Amino acid sequence: MNAFLRCLCCVWSFLALSSACASSRELKSSAGGQREYVLSDDVSVRRLAPGVWIHVTLAGEDFGRYPANGLIVEDGEGTLLVDAGWNPQQAERLLTWAQNELRRPVRAAVVTHFHEDRLGGMKALLARGLPVYGLDETARLAGAAQKQVPSRTFAEQQGVGTLELFFPGPGHSRDNIVVWHPSSGVLFGGCFVKDASAKDLGNVADADLAAWPASLDRTQGQFPQMRTVVPGHGLPGGPELLTHTQELLRAQPVPR
Repeated sequence: MNAFLRCLCCVWSFLALSSACASSRELKSSAGGQREYVLSDDVSVRRLAPGVWIHVTLAGEDFGRYPANGLIVEDGEGTLLVDAGWNPQQAERLLTWAQNELRRPVRAAVVTHFHEDRLGGMKALLARGLPVYGLDETARLAGAAQKQVPSRTFAEQQGVGTLELFFPGPGHSRDNIVVWHPSSGVLFGGCFVKDASAKDLGNVADADLAAWPASLDRTQGQFPQMRTVVPGHGLPGGPELLTHTQELLRAQPVPR
């Protein structure tokens, strides 16, 4: 009997160790001690601030698996999704993660402009009947490009739960908005703001280079309390990312 119990304990220990190892593949510790979840080879989520998570999705091979940032923000018993990944499959993974891991299902979403890295996954959100907020101009541009359009639109400012949506003016695109989370001091700048390692402005096919500097000034004036700024691509930083974007604009010749 004692031998049987010893054997049973060994089996139990092995199973517990195997389970712990499996969990560690799903839940990692990032450099700052923040929690990171790897949902698939093209979707990950990590904690940015209390109640605020940054999601990173990778484009397909046609875009060189280029990473794009978005947010998941806890809001009472639900969450708010900022940008939906490159495709519906990635959006589904983010929705499932919020439901199963945070126990806070996504109840609304925001798209910050009409490019594919922002609204590529929106079809999955609309299929679930989730309200998706975007600028009036985003709906117009997406419709003209025969893409899915946000179901709820606004002209300049809109509150969605604990988030404030703000159109500072044209920049990276004619419809880029920023998203402010007051309690954490996190400003999601999207592609309107470049990360600290950026050497140029990236894709400017739809940009308004002449208006962009004033739009950045309006953002700084609107949110002077910002502490963390999340660009559309690359690592988060502070308010200096807006200054860095201004410097890149000064180095960029404005077409005549």
